[in-house]
Amino acid sequence: MVIKNTIDTGIFHQLILGSSMKIPYFTTINNNKIPAIGFGTFGSDHVSNEEMMESVRLAIKAGYRHIDCASVYGNEKEIGIVLREAMDGKITGKKIPREDFWITSKLWNDKHNKEDIRPSFLKSLNDLGLDYLDLYLVHWPFPNYHPPGCDVNSRSPDAKPYIHEEFMITWREFEKLKEDGLVKEIGVSNVTIPKLNKILPDCNIKPSVIEMELHPHFQQKELREYAIKNNMTIIGFSPLGSPNRPNRDKTSTDTVDLEDPIILDIAKTHKTHPALICLKWANANNIIPIPFSTKERNIISNLKSICEDPLTKEELNKLNKIDKNCRLIKGHVFLWKGAKDWHDLWDENGVIVK
Repeated sequence: MVIKNTIDTGIFHQLILGSSMKIPYFTTINNNKIPAIGFGTFGSDHVSNEEMMESVRLAIKAGYRHIDCASVYGNEKEIGIVLREAMDGKITGKKIPREDFWITSKLWNDKHNKEDIRPSFLKSLNDLGLDYLDLYLVHWPFPNYHPPGCDVNSRSPDAKPYIHEEFMITWREFEKLKEDGLVKEIGVSNVTIPKLNKILPDCNIKPSVIEMELHPHFQQKELREYAIKNNMTIIGFSPLGSPNRPNRDKTSTDTVDLEDPIILDIAKTHKTHPALICLKWANANNIIPIPFSTKERNIISNLKSICEDPLTKEELNKLNKIDKNCRLIKGHVFLWKGAKDWHDLWDENGVIVK
């Protein structure tokens, strides 16, 4: 798999940045090119669909072409309106071809049944106003539903641990979507090495992309190395340490990446915000970050961060040593009856917890 950045043909919008800067990309095992930074669309339960529309408009105007969506976010229809505006030339003043975009969506947990998967996929496709997706992910590896905006104590009575045979029924439908030409790449999210050790040998089409929580205080080096060894391109969510994550995911032991003294020191050297150091760290480690912001200045600076002023080797080495194994998106609400706590979701002892 090609994991080195190469140069894409897309450029930032000159009216905002004042110069044409080219966006790096990653190449998947199937020779598809993913822009090396994406724009997340999860509003953490506090950003309205109208605000999300405007944020995506700003992102596309700034030069983002990789948009990370999901059915559970409840805003794909609104994002679809913005994508149509972009392709009609109403955002940048020039029509943006469909093939210039990389659009991801994800299957939510209440749609894992065989008969629900294609209809859910087609609804996302229709809401986004597209003929195909670039990437479709199994959002979580178990079908444990929770309502939007619920608190940390919410539990589904039907929740259950990972059941490999059931997951593979879901994955077979993903393989069919790819075989039918409806999606370029299929992948997984929020999985562990023990689960992948079961999944990969049973696939007819193996996942080519993996999405996981990644930031300097949660580096998941072993899982990243495993992914690269198995030809999976890596997308990292919560790349800034998710300061606006839902309250249900916050605990008293959480650390704050943006307050880390080493990140602050390197940011001072680069005369930039510590958030941008986190994004540079991701890019230097062959991770595609998908930050989100509603502020135009942050949207632009996030994009610029991976195209200029890279970290030195010494700075990268320092950042690679500040991992605190601090998972921020813990997933309490996916727990099943009999599970002890959120640690059971992540197979931390190398065995799938039942």
